[in-house]
Parts: sequence; C-alpha cells; structure tokens
Amino acid sequence: MVRQHLSGLPVSQLRRLKQRINSYLVFREAVASFQEMHFADLCSAKCFTSSTSACCGREGIITFFADVVVNVLLSTQQEIDVLLDTLDTDTGGSNCVYLHNTGCLWRAKPIVCEMFLCEHARNLVLDNNEALNSQWKTLRQRERRYTWPTRPVLFDELEAYFVAAGFDSPLMYLHRSPGLLRLKARHGLGNAKGPK
Repeated sequence: MVRQHLSGLPVSQLRRLKQRINSYLVFREAVASFQEMHFADLCSAKCFTSSTSACCGREGIITFFADVVVNVLLSTQQEIDVLLDTLDTDTGGSNCVYLHNTGCLWRAKPIVCEMFLCEHARNLVLDNNEALNSQWKTLRQRERRYTWPTRPVLFDELEAYFVAAGFDSPLMYLHRSPGLLRLKARHGLGNAKGPK
C-alpha cells in the first residue's frame, strides 16, 4: 500500500516527504553509531550468533506505520520486493521474520528495534558508566521528538498524510491506540478520534 501510493506521487511531493524525514535520519544515524560503538560486539556474541536474541524475537516486534513509510522512502524496489517475499514465504519460528543471517532486512529497521537494549546489555554497559548512560537517556529523549505525540511529531504526521489520502492500517497506532489518542487529546492535538 505504501509503495504503491508513493510510486504514484509527483517527484516534487516525494522529494518533500524525503526532506521531511531528514532530521529523523540524522537521529537514527546517531543511535546506530552509539549502538555500534558500545553494543555491537556484545549483542552479536550474546544474542545474534546464538539465536537467542530477545530483541529479534517474533513476539517482541512492534512496527509503526511511519516505520514502514520511512523504510519504503529509503529502500530500492528490490529491497521492498525481498521484504514482501519474506512475508509471503514466512513459515513461522521464534525469530523476527525479517531477521536473516546478514541481519535485519529493513533499510531503516523499526524504531522499537533500534531503541531496544536488553537488561543484560544495559546492566553491563550503562549501569557503571554515567557518561554512556547519560548519552543513552539523551537519545531516548530525542526519540520522543519523532514518536511521542505530546506535540506534533513525525510519526503522527506521516500517518495523517496517509489517512488524508484515504488509507487505513492497523499499524497506525498514533491514530488508533486508545492510550496515544488520549495522550494527544490531553495535549490538544487534532485527529484524536482516529480513522473510521
């Protein structure tokens, strides 16, 4: 649905959408750099290579509609085809359907995945390092600027764009989740009723 709609947009409108996500991508680069520098070796050894990853378990994945939009905006048609084929051929299992031996198939994996740190990793890396813990808290606060609708945020804006175009998805949590709708209403944000 997202790919079809975006592929039908004029180039200028598509360019505006891509420009709109620029600051979010800068944030994502900062998170990825932090994770790579401080957690990559630990997480690879503890979870990924042993196939015991809590963060990549099938039941632990939450994908926002905006995650899909951002990923489609950044991905090639071939990468999107691989994702769709993966869903079509999924045979179950305990791992996330998008987790392969090369890692995650998403170009920009869902924000919940990007921001997840298991208790073991947090305890080992952050608990005894005040500077790193402070950096991580700062990144968590930055995340809310895009995802937490106490003010206009990118994730709500991207959902609203597709709602206005006549689309609906169960992944539109910022327009469907009773808790997030109450939060938006409490902060005077529009469209607090969600799609019909």
